[in-house]
Amino acid sequence: MKAITEELCGHSFSASAISAINKRLDASLAAFARRRLAEPFAYLVLDARYEKVREGGIVASQAVLIAVGIDWDGRRQILAVEMANRESRWSWKDFLLGLRERGLHGVELVVADDHAGLRAAIREVLSDAAYQRCYVHFLRNALDYLPRKADDDCLQELRWLYDRRSAEEARRDLAAWIAKWSGRYPKLVAWADEAIEETLTFYRLPRRHHKHLKSTNMLERLNEEIRRRTYVVRIFPNSTACLRLVRALTVETHENWLEAHRYLNMDDLKEHKKMQLREAA
Repeated sequence: MKAITEELCGHSFSASAISAINKRLDASLAAFARRRLAEPFAYLVLDARYEKVREGGIVASQAVLIAVGIDWDGRRQILAVEMANRESRWSWKDFLLGLRERGLHGVELVVADDHAGLRAAIREVLSDAAYQRCYVHFLRNALDYLPRKADDDCLQELRWLYDRRSAEEARRDLAAWIAKWSGRYPKLVAWADEAIEETLTFYRLPRRHHKHLKSTNMLERLNEEIRRRTYVVRIFPNSTACLRLVRALTVETHENWLEAHRYLNMDDLKEHKKMQLREAA
């Protein structure tokens, strides 16, 4: 912190001055982290990344848990950034409970990867929300069931299922994909047939929302920016320093998102829900 501040300002600072800067920054970031979530968020995107942190003289990877919500104005907001020793059911559950205690409500869809602890926490804390498994992570997992020299067309055709107009079209083409590739790659086909349904949840949404909510790519781009900035540090002296930097970066992104154009037109979702109610009646 001292080196960075002196580089930016062009003159030296005492240790006490740097300490005072840190205290003011920490107070501001804590206020952001504890703010009430009064408005409902229809969509919630969850992901984690890892940073190297020195604790007790030992360097270890610690998880940075991040939640992004999309409100009914269609704007993205960073709802929470917290540190955890690792991704687990309990760390994710505490993270989600913290969001709920701050007022998180109205979540209709959660987008995340297939981490077992995260899924269990979602079921416990956000039981009313539908779960969309990130299709990008799903396709990466598919590589575990293929030989190295597998036909590239196999995964490409599987990927095309996520560009269909409806779940019915996707399932029809899935049946054709299974019939075509089951003889050549039985392990992959059996795994995909069992697991793929969770990646098709986004088809319940308005078509214009599909590309934004079938994966965690939006949050992955935020993680890339965090990675670009934390790479300079490489190893943080403690978890507090890591959380300070990551939160400062996410606050900046949060404010930029609020000032930007709407990420989604939520009128599409309102009309979609009305149409579903009419069809049910």
